[in-house]
Amino acid sequence: MSLLFTVAVADREKCPGDRARYQKAEGARRADAAFKGGAFHPSKLGLIAMEIRRPVSEIAVPSERSQLEPRLMAGFSFVCAVLLCAAVAQTKPTLRKERVHHEPELSRQAHEDNKSFQYDHEAFLGKEEAKTFDQLTPEESKDKLGKIVDRIDSDADGYITTAELKAWIKRVQKRYVYENVAKVWTDYDLNKDNKISWDEYKQATYGYYLANPEEFEDATDQFSFKKMLPRDERRFKAADLNRDLAADREEFTAFLHPEEFEHMKDIVVLETLEDIDRNSDGHVDEDEYIADMFAHEDGGPEPEWVKTEREQFSDFRDLNKDGKMDQDEIRHWIMPQDYDHAQAEARHLVYESDQDKDQMLTKEEILENWNMFVGSQATNYGEDLTRNHDEL
Repeated sequence: MSLLFTVAVADREKCPGDRARYQKAEGARRADAAFKGGAFHPSKLGLIAMEIRRPVSEIAVPSERSQLEPRLMAGFSFVCAVLLCAAVAQTKPTLRKERVHHEPELSRQAHEDNKSFQYDHEAFLGKEEAKTFDQLTPEESKDKLGKIVDRIDSDADGYITTAELKAWIKRVQKRYVYENVAKVWTDYDLNKDNKISWDEYKQATYGYYLANPEEFEDATDQFSFKKMLPRDERRFKAADLNRDLAADREEFTAFLHPEEFEHMKDIVVLETLEDIDRNSDGHVDEDEYIADMFAHEDGGPEPEWVKTEREQFSDFRDLNKDGKMDQDEIRHWIMPQDYDHAQAEARHLVYESDQDKDQMLTKEEILENWNMFVGSQATNYGEDLTRNHDEL
């Protein structure tokens, strides 16, 4: 199926890792909705819409509406650059895409507690926040750590469990997601009640289309919008845990970034199935699996990597050997059970700091071992001395 791609702004650093394939396909349809259905529609700006017809599997665009910015007026040079990128992409129909979602590593630092706690600091705080702590005095670091501990203790019982610590670490590692949502929140919260209702989202995203259906006479465009609107509504309702048809920030984050939330994983699987299942039989066969990543346009021989993917489908994707993937097999493919870095780090921090060995941490125990959790000018200086000594 072809999809209209209107010029959009990509911010790839905010969507790292192997999530890109799912997010690119998802972003392609949202790019259309954002510009054609919402406030950024080219006809409102008096511009000529630039349309590039390409298969969904070949479109490289931002992961979500949260990463689009109204820059269509930014200048002709920017438009030319985007079109040039599109032209380059068009010349690579065999470009392989990924749908698999792997949990990112918590830090690229070596995990060596006998020399440095830098890995632990980045896992517990995030890379950028860890750098901030490195500029503080020990007293300031411990004071800020104490406040963080209060936030981690979700049930306010005075104890930090491994589960609470794991949840904190996972949230820290998803900070970029929450920052993206914060940037676009006011675009959707039209009545400023600090919630985004389904009607507000629908109006902001599809309002122009709904009010001016006559401008969308192209059959493909009509099909795309008719498909996207109920799909978005279904996802919105899945993210809306209290069923009030109004999303708070956590729910709206789950709506925009479903691959990051456990309770949204079924939606990710279903949307992946719908994207690839060309004959609408509720399964993904080998040809559909290959067509999602390879556009065989020139009629020549398949590249070696495509042949390898066919073997992968037979050997590892089609688990029950019936020639196709059902939703469970799709989940196994795109959401492999990777090593749980957050769980391992949470257990490590508890083990190293749990003085009374009750498998929980008090604030006092954490502050007693504060330099494992956060850095400071002092710890940073000490690590520099150790590092310089080792290099001599």
